[in-house]
This record gives sequence, C-alpha cells and structure tokens, in this order.
Amino acid sequence: MSLETVLTRIDQDLPDATERLLELLRIPSISTDPKYKGDCQTAADWLVADLQSIGIEAEKRRTPGHPMVVGHVEGDGPHILFYGHYDVQPVDPLGLWDRDPFDPKIETVAGHKVIRGRGASDDKGQLMTFVEACRAWKSVHGTLPCRLTFFFEGEEESGSPSLVPFMKDNADELKSDLALICDTGLFGDSTPAIVTMLRGLLGEELTITGPSKDLHSGMYGGIAMNPARVLAKIIAGLHDDTGRVTVPGFYDGVPELPADVAAQWQGLNFDADSFLGQVGLSAPAGEQDRTPLEMIWSRPTCEVNGITGGYTGDGFKTVLPSQVSAKISFRLVGTQDPHAIRESFRAYVQSMLPPDCKVAFKSHGASPASVMSTDDPAFEAARSALSDEWPNAAAYVGCGGSIPIAGYFKNILGTDAMLIGFGKDDDQIHSPNEKYDLSSFHKGIRSWARILEALTKDT
Repeated sequence: MSLETVLTRIDQDLPDATERLLELLRIPSISTDPKYKGDCQTAADWLVADLQSIGIEAEKRRTPGHPMVVGHVEGDGPHILFYGHYDVQPVDPLGLWDRDPFDPKIETVAGHKVIRGRGASDDKGQLMTFVEACRAWKSVHGTLPCRLTFFFEGEEESGSPSLVPFMKDNADELKSDLALICDTGLFGDSTPAIVTMLRGLLGEELTITGPSKDLHSGMYGGIAMNPARVLAKIIAGLHDDTGRVTVPGFYDGVPELPADVAAQWQGLNFDADSFLGQVGLSAPAGEQDRTPLEMIWSRPTCEVNGITGGYTGDGFKTVLPSQVSAKISFRLVGTQDPHAIRESFRAYVQSMLPPDCKVAFKSHGASPASVMSTDDPAFEAARSALSDEWPNAAAYVGCGGSIPIAGYFKNILGTDAMLIGFGKDDDQIHSPNEKYDLSSFHKGIRSWARILEALTKDT
C-alpha cells in the first residue's frame, strides 16, 4: 500500500485526531506548580494508554519529579527516537485569557481554524502530530515502518531536572540512529524548516561593591568611586562600534556559515524591517558585517538582561550606591566553550576594577551550542519529504534560542537530533490565548508520515 493511502487515512481521521488532542489539552499538566502534580501523572497515564491503543509497548517511568513516558516498537531498518513533552506553562495572568485555558475549543480566526488552549502548540499539539502519523500508518499497514522509541518528559517547562539523570541511567535503552524533536516551528506560514543550529547559553551575574554603605552625593561625590560608574564602563566596553563582542577569545570556535546554507537563508527573503518594526525598532544592532538572519541564528551574542543599584523608587535620592549588579547572557554557536568564556569574561571585569571596588560573580548555567550535521542522508530525505507536503520547499534554519535536549541526545547518547515543528510565530506559547493552527496539526501529521516513509523506504 502506498504513502497516499496513509495520507488519505490521516485526512479521514482528522476529526477524531483533533478530539484526542482536545482531550489531552484538558489535563492541566503544569509542571512547575506542585499543586498540579497529580495532573502531570494523569497526562502521563493518558499518553501511555494512547500509545498502547496503537500497539506500542509503553509505560510510565518514575523520576524524582514528574514521570517519563517511554514506548518501544520493534522492527527492521533504522532505530528512530521521537521526543516531546507533555507538561505546559502556567496560565497566569488568567484574566487575559478569552476562555478557560483548559477548556480547549476550535475557533475561527481570520477565516482559518485554530485550536485554542494551553499546550496546544507547546508541546501537546506538536507531540501528537507524530503519534497520529504512527496511528494512521499502523491502521493502513498493520505495523510501523521501523524500530521506534517514544520518549516524552513532564518537566521541560520547569528546567528538566530529571532528564539528564534519566537519560544517563537508561542510555542503552534510549540510544538510536536518529532522534526527532517536534518543538519548533515553520518559517512563515507555508515554509517548513529543519533546525540544524541551536545556540548555547551562558549566564553571569556580577555585583560590584565600592563604599561600605550608600553615600550622600554632596559629601562624597567626586572623591568617592561610584560602583555604578564602574559598571557602566564595563558594560559599555563589551562591544565595539561595529557590534563585535570584545571579551578576549570570545570568537574562538565560531564557524563561518557554509555557502549552501547561506544561499538557502538568502532565499527565505527574511524581512528584517518588518521583524524589527513589530517591536518598535528599525535598525539591526548586531555585528554590522553580518546579515540579519546570521545575527539571529548563527552568530554569538552578549546581552545585558538587567541592571540594579542605587535608588530606583519614585522621586529622587542623591546617593552613591554601595553596590550595583548586572545580569549578562551570552548566546553561543559552533564549538565555543562556555566555561572558557566565563573565565575570560570574569578576567575582563576584574581588569576594569579601580582600587576601591571589588566584584562577586554568580553563575547561571553554561551550555554549549548544538550543531546537527546535514551530511547524514536522513536530513536531505526529510527535507525533500517536507517539501512535498508544503507550498514552499523546506529549508535548513538556525534557532536563536537554546533547546538543551538536542545537545543531550548528542552528548549523552551519541545521537544526532532533527528538529522539525509546525508552530507559528503567533501561536502565543507561554502567553495567554495560546493556539495551534488546525492546518499545522493536520499538515504536521501528514509531514511525519512522509518523513517516516522517506527515512525507511529502502529498508
């Protein structure tokens, strides 16, 4: 039986598939709030039962936090692992929702249908696209196309504290030829994308102390060193006039963008003016010799995320603050070493301190970038399959954010990950009125069926 038979079954089953998703969305599996612990258990149980209903040997696995769901299907050909997460973000502020976030409904917006509810896009709707593709495949063929592992976690939205220990303890079981992750989005409304670059993240907090207490600026101004002045100079020195980061050794391990990928990105016709205009800006502020998409996806950054110190209340208070602090984050690419950059940044700060000031540092995580090699033929097979489903050809893209799970697959399991998702920029994930386009859900299911066929057709 042909792929077209599977796609037809997906089309016919869409109402039932949608109702199954709505049922899962009704479970308030908020991982970060202890009062929803039972609901996270319920969501895991629901997924176990749903996987078992299509013949997958699935079970709920304990962790110190919320459970994992693991399922296996034996078969020939490549071993493919699919990852998703069933937990969701809190819904606050509840008053900004147009409806109960856990009473999902199909709504019509600007002439097209959307699934409205918490978790619709991040990540229950995305997770279920793959499950529904497998359901349709099984109903048509009686079996699934290859050896499959399903791996769903319940703590992604609360920092995944149980994930790494679980992966290490169960590495032999979870190792596969390829990991698939559905937690990303389309490029625009009609262009599917495979994320092949994820930036790493380094967070640093520094506190500079000068005088032993806040000082009257009339009595001490001019003679006493003001730590706010010191901090301002440190921050101002982090970039040169072209937007380049000045921390020594910062660009060690930063690769140039391959020519074929650069050509693909150019073909996406990214509208930087519109992108910035949506937030009231007009001019790209990164490295001035780089394109806007390079600035977002493939170049490292240094950003100030917060500054505190002195009197910040209403009115005016003429003090020299005793302490000031700043939070600085670095997005990393290629093989940049976050630990080496941390040490270099701290040495830079120390070199800028005058005699009467001292600094204390606090670390806030350090994860390297993830780069997936498209030399694996599976990537081009998947890209071709996606292109057959959508109006525009699929592109290899970068992601400005950080998705640690992709790096964990590589570093812990030795498995490359392929990130394919069908969300849209206006899905309002993590915000009130989250939604997932019904077309994203439908075409996402069809896309995974095409990808499964492409990855296994020679086996």
